[in-house]
Amino acid sequence: MRVLLTGASGSIGAALAPALARAGHDVRGFGRDPARVPPSLPFVRGDAISGAGLDEALDGIEVAYFLIHSMEGGGGGFEADERAAAERFVAAAQRAGLRRVVYLGGLVPAQRTPSRHLASRLEVERILLAGTPEAVALRASIVIGARSRSFRFLVRLVERMHLLALPAWREHRTQPIDVRDVGALLVASATAPDARGGLSLDIAGPDVLSYGQMIERIADIMLVRRPALRLGRNATPVIAPIAAAIAGEDPGFIGPLMESLAGDLLPRDERAAQLLGVRLHRFDSAVERALREWEADERLAAR
Repeated sequence: MRVLLTGASGSIGAALAPALARAGHDVRGFGRDPARVPPSLPFVRGDAISGAGLDEALDGIEVAYFLIHSMEGGGGGFEADERAAAERFVAAAQRAGLRRVVYLGGLVPAQRTPSRHLASRLEVERILLAGTPEAVALRASIVIGARSRSFRFLVRLVERMHLLALPAWREHRTQPIDVRDVGALLVASATAPDARGGLSLDIAGPDVLSYGQMIERIADIMLVRRPALRLGRNATPVIAPIAAAIAGEDPGFIGPLMESLAGDLLPRDERAAQLLGVRLHRFDSAVERALREWEADERLAAR
């Protein structure tokens, strides 16, 4: 099939492009900077927020992957940017007669109001499902991969903090997923037979872990000891900019990310892997592989 891959330079898109090619698909990339993707990938330059280049990119496409996310938006905030990108993409998809869009969003809490970043992901999902007749939306928690920003943030904290000061969200649980499994689920979604009228699936790894346990396991695999200092329930606004500075990350990314950790983020059900025919990797295996890939390019000081 002829496939359009937006977000081709991101951590998921970079791994997905070769996986789609191995599956026999004809892949075209779309984004603002062709220099950030392999020269072998046919590419249309454009901007989904403004709509520039979308009609050219979607010409002749049978399945499109919408991997456009923003956590550090412009003057209107990242929510406005994400909504604009989704709406303009759907309008262009309808003009092109496209039936299937595959989207990767975030797990949504069952018992509380979603954070700003998760609410924005949910709004993008709603727009895509309503606007294309066979859309598939996958919702994931933390993705474990060498280029995943959320995983790299946790590793940087373990690497650079000899005493881990963790707010109350350390006790909340989620099910992190290996980037290899995310890629396999996304590839399978291109041809999923049950997507008429739209399909929304939660994707998650097999291990249920608190965020504190995740950090402890990462430290164990990195062969370092990091005692934990437990901070109070309202410490996140104070600790977020400090943690961003320690990890060398943008506070505009870390603040919304930490807001989303305010409760459990668990899947609604476990049917996605079976429905899409994907076997899942365990957490430790995912971390070990991600760290090997990371250290192939950059040595970690704590190793």
